[in-house]
Amino acid sequence: MSVPFVVQARCGEARAGLLQTNHGSVETPVFMPVGTQATVKSLASGDLEALGAQIVLANTYHLAMRPGAGLVRDMGGLHAFMAWPRAILTDSGGYQVFSHEGRRRIDDDGVTFHSHVDGSLQRLTPESAMAIQADLGSDIAMAFDECPASDASGEVLRQAMERTTRWAQRCLATTPAPGQLRFGIVQGGADLGLRTGHMAEIAEMSFDGVALGGLSVGEPPETMHAVVREIGPRMPEARPRYLMGVGTPRDLLVAITSGIDMFDCVMPTRAARNGRLFVHGGHINIANAVHCTDALPIEEGCPCEACRRYSRAYLAHLYRVKEILYYRLATLHNLQHYLSLVRGARQAIVEGRLAAYAAQIAAAT
Repeated sequence: MSVPFVVQARCGEARAGLLQTNHGSVETPVFMPVGTQATVKSLASGDLEALGAQIVLANTYHLAMRPGAGLVRDMGGLHAFMAWPRAILTDSGGYQVFSHEGRRRIDDDGVTFHSHVDGSLQRLTPESAMAIQADLGSDIAMAFDECPASDASGEVLRQAMERTTRWAQRCLATTPAPGQLRFGIVQGGADLGLRTGHMAEIAEMSFDGVALGGLSVGEPPETMHAVVREIGPRMPEARPRYLMGVGTPRDLLVAITSGIDMFDCVMPTRAARNGRLFVHGGHINIANAVHCTDALPIEEGCPCEACRRYSRAYLAHLYRVKEILYYRLATLHNLQHYLSLVRGARQAIVEGRLAAYAAQIAAAT
């Protein structure tokens, strides 16, 4: 198996790498903005290019529901459909196995959902999830997995892990889109024994990358950090390591120092819509009255459009009157914060000063 990934620099367990995809190189560590329905909410593809995003995430389940994978395929694939020239990773729909608990039924062959759109019965199997991703034409397709809740019993965790292994084998037996990379997913909850055993099983398969799933699903941050610190450095050395659905800036730094290369999370975009804007030292809530007369930008020195052109007072006004412009500007800022944080970590790895960089960020918070 030829893996299109090379580690270019190391600092402790952390790595700076380069991942080759059909739509260009991706420098790692990397944060992937979440574009569930072929859009990062409130932003155009040009906005993401201006921010320097290298890769975005879209969702198999949601795009299969609307507008349908066949339509996207006929429109030239997901890149053409959303006018995004850089890399795309597609989640397989496995997370919806967790988040749609009341609307789905799992069996050994796959998952039956009641569609959140119209209530109709929809079926996802390892084969159909991979076929949808092939139609979408993403650069990286995730294997279909079962993601259990954080409070699941040991037996449920074990069953989900074993099912995920069987499904991973079936995913690899399918035909990907030309040049499409495929990543396997490690489950096991917070049980380090299960995690270690499952990682060994997934690592033996011919996946192009390996991901940690089933974290940040309700467990305390300290529990998640303990799992990442223990498992991250043990993940396959020659393949990209991906931590799915995580998290806060602190979570990202913990994971980077533990050897993780790739991240996605809805937090920066969702927090922006709810008035939470990230700054060095934590965050501000733009809804607080103190910002209504504040002439300063969200953060001095931030290169995003919101900070270069507008005051907190103006953004507070937009937020209160629910103007659409607020959501765009706030999302631009929060994604700028995340992307800059991870780019800074990469540079610190290359220069051998990641510990000092992480300590500086931690001191600010």
